[in-house]
Amino acid sequence: MTIRYPNGKKYKSSAEKKTAPKQKDYAFSNRGMTLEEDLNATNQFYLQKGIAVIHKKPTPVQIVQVDYPKRSAAVIKEAYFKQASTTDYNGVYKGRYIDFEAKETRYKTSFPLKNFHAHQIEHIRRVLAQDGIAFVILRFSALEEIYFLEGKHLLQFWDRMEKGGRKSIKKTEIEELGHFIPLGYQPRIDYIKIIDSLYHLT
Repeated sequence: MTIRYPNGKKYKSSAEKKTAPKQKDYAFSNRGMTLEEDLNATNQFYLQKGIAVIHKKPTPVQIVQVDYPKRSAAVIKEAYFKQASTTDYNGVYKGRYIDFEAKETRYKTSFPLKNFHAHQIEHIRRVLAQDGIAFVILRFSALEEIYFLEGKHLLQFWDRMEKGGRKSIKKTEIEELGHFIPLGYQPRIDYIKIIDSLYHLT
């Protein structure tokens, strides 16, 4: 089945991305798991332990071509995302609305802002305006380092770019303003611990 974005670009699943040719400086030492898989496992842990209810948002698709090889079976051959998505994950934790985006890069010294879309930035801005907790989880794949960056800081970098500034966030800036998340076992990426510290929810 072929799924395309509204602009016609072909969508690649996590499995397809994993089988794509690796860049020279791109290394997977994370037990073969992608950032998405690690976060899904983390959220499942939070759910099972009654800690938080956070899920990856489903994206509605428009089916445009279906084959019927059998009377009792239908095979979707082509589909498009109906609309641009907002952010990857949302849910609730200790009565607070949680909303975040997860991105990764193979660069070692900066994080390109082109990894984000304008509608995602606007969504984060609106969540913060409603006193929700919005942030991004950034992974430097080649270094196997993961950081939690508050939404307010991402907006500052985005607004700076919009005014003609840098089109990326320096890793040193992320280290200064963000919070390093060591990769664990259960949970894999314990971002709730950082939320507790920042928002005093313990």
